[in-house]
Amino acid sequence: MPSLAYARWVYAMEVLVATLCDSANDYNGKLCLLGCFDTICAQQLPVVHPQCSLALRICFRPEDEGAHEFNIAFIDDDGSEVMPSFKPNIQVGFPTDSFFVTRNLVLNIQRSKFQNAGQYSIDIQCDGNMITRIPLRVLKADEAPQSPEPPASPLD
Repeated sequence: MPSLAYARWVYAMEVLVATLCDSANDYNGKLCLLGCFDTICAQQLPVVHPQCSLALRICFRPEDEGAHEFNIAFIDDDGSEVMPSFKPNIQVGFPTDSFFVTRNLVLNIQRSKFQNAGQYSIDIQCDGNMITRIPLRVLKADEAPQSPEPPASPLD
């Protein structure tokens, strides 16, 4: 069991990674990510994003042992769901003398449709409690802010 000194700064379940990306895999307990993003820039609306992955890495503590029900919902800026929510379950067990265990959750999402430009979020709940929110924005290409020119190199 954890020592009292260790227990003073340890919190219950903690989200270590929560992101949208081009692809993600759980490779023998390692979370492998490629192309994390938070913006979709579309030539026209509505836009259908062909494929992406939602990747989570969650650290559980001994008091989190047992079954956990997640609810993952894509929400628009009015608070409405833009696609059916996902409801994965995770069973958490602990080896003897373990201070924590981590679990990866990867959801591959095909053909996400966004009707309008605006602010969206992926709201992630566990056992009815919000644990994190991932922001996502959809921009129309002709309305997207332009990146400023990079500063000149001091060597130029």
